[in-house]
Amino acid sequence: MTDSGGTRRWRLVRARRDAVPESVRRFSARARRRRLRAARPWLVSLGTVLVLASAAGVGYATPLLGVAHVRVEGAALVTPDEVRAAAAVPSGTPLVRVDLAAVGRRVRGLAPVARATVTRSWPDTLVVRVWERTGVAAVPVDGRYAVVDVTGVAFQTVAAAPGLPVVKVAHPGPDDATTRAALTVVAALTPELRDLLVALVADAPTRIRLDLRGGKAVIWGDATENEDKARVATSLLGRPVTVIDVSGPDVVTFHEGESTVDRSA
Repeated sequence: MTDSGGTRRWRLVRARRDAVPESVRRFSARARRRRLRAARPWLVSLGTVLVLASAAGVGYATPLLGVAHVRVEGAALVTPDEVRAAAAVPSGTPLVRVDLAAVGRRVRGLAPVARATVTRSWPDTLVVRVWERTGVAAVPVDGRYAVVDVTGVAFQTVAAAPGLPVVKVAHPGPDDATTRAALTVVAALTPELRDLLVALVADAPTRIRLDLRGGKAVIWGDATENEDKARVATSLLGRPVTVIDVSGPDVVTFHEGESTVDRSA
């Protein structure tokens, strides 16, 4: 095409459909389908990423999936409200943003709680499961009784003896060597010794004594050879003696009236 000045100019003109050969149209269609098939996985992946990103944004930045309930399981010595207070998770906090480990640590700060797990229950609930301590002995403290578990942790205070072995130690606690020795001996007592026990008195890790009903006493010594000591002491319970010394269980000393007699175990 040439204008009046003799300059040639070009203009694009769309060809009519019937001007394109059928074979060319089929080839073009197949090429488009191949391109779509090749791109489909990428498009699906992109869509998934966008959906997840949107969901994450909703979960992190909005209260739509916020904490509305804190469900407490396994609590008996502590109340559900005490557990919720220790968990300290404000209502509406995005559930996905809750630090589960930190919540568990705070709940374990409650003295009766030995272990705790924290999980999410979508869409809006935090589940706190607690395992409470089990008492193995009662320690008299200021006219009351501190209940301690097997590790020596005092987790409950009661007004009257709770039906557990009474252990008298000066400084009850998990870091006190005398407390640990006394609880080791308690665990080794036979049922007969437990039934007669008034109190286990531990002045030091090596100075442990059982005070029994009927005015009898068993000198235990330290917290070693406990099974042998328990067996020997139990076998002598029927003797008319006031003091049984099993601190060296291979040679037992006991008192009969005013005399002291050494007997081989």
